[in-house]
Amino acid sequence: MRKVAAELDIDTSILSKIERNERVATKEMLPTLAKTLAVQEKEIQIEFIQSTILSELGDLEFLTDGLKNVLKKI
Repeated sequence: MRKVAAELDIDTSILSKIERNERVATKEMLPTLAKTLAVQEKEIQIEFIQSTILSELGDLEFLTDGLKNVLKKI
């Protein structure tokens, strides 16, 4: 954990909070996390997107409709 925190230039307590979903990682952290944890960046990005959408917008009644519209535009 110390190595990952050092690579991200953050304190280990912040990294622990990110792991426990008490704090959110930033998108800028994703490449470093992928490299340090030896996983593909695509995998990390997908998890980040999913987590962000669900935590920020998951309770919206028309979330599915909104996401369908977004997919049409990208």
